Amino acid sequence: MLDGIHEIVVATRNRKKVDEIARMLDGTGIKLLTLDEAGECPEVVEDAPDFRGNALKKAREISSCTQRAALADDSGLVVDALGGSPGVFSARYAGPEATDLDNYSKLLRELEGVPTGKRGARFVCCLALVLPDGEEFVFDGVCEGVIAEKKMGQSGFGYDPVFIPEGHERSFAEMSPQEKDSMSHRGRAIRAFAEFLLDG
Repeated sequence: MLDGIHEIVVATRNRKKVDEIARMLDGTGIKLLTLDEAGECPEVVEDAPDFRGNALKKAREISSCTQRAALADDSGLVVDALGGSPGVFSARYAGPEATDLDNYSKLLRELEGVPTGKRGARFVCCLALVLPDGEEFVFDGVCEGVIAEKKMGQSGFGYDPVFIPEGHERSFAEMSPQEKDSMSHRGRAIRAFAEFLLDG
C-alpha cells in the first residue's frame, strides 16, 4: 500500500462507478470517498483529446482541491465502423444532457445496416492516481467486442446493453456485476491498480 494513503477520493459523482471500483478493491484497506463526501470542488472540464489526458486532468484537479489522493478514470467506447467514435465523447454522444438510452440508441442508429463482421468495438479505460505530493500513476484496461444490433439486457450502465465482449454471446447488461468485472475494461484497469496497492 502507498505510505500514509488510506483514503482516496474518486473523481466522480457516479455512485455506480464508485461501487464498481470499491468491489474490486476489497481487501486493499483503502477507503473510497465520492466527490460529494470529499467537499466542494469545481467541475473539471474534460477537454483533453484522449482518455489518458482527461483522467490525469481530473485526478490532478481533484487532488489539488481536496489535498487528498485522487483517482479518476476516463473511459469510453471506440467503434471501428465509426472511425473510433464515440471515443472521449461517449458520455455525451447524443448531446450534453444525453441519457444512457439516448447515447446507445444513437449508436445503434448509426450502425444500422452494418454487418456483424464490421461491428468491432472496444471499451477503453484509463485510470489515473494523483497523490497530494504530485506523484502520478496510470493504469489501462481494454475489452474487445462487438456492438449488438439491438439492446440486450437490463443491468449495468452506459453502453452495456449493446456491447458483447469477445468470446461471448451476451451483452454486459446480461451479466452479473462479478462476471462483467472479470473482463471489463474498467475491471482490468482496477485490477492493475489493486495489484499496485498491494505490491506497494
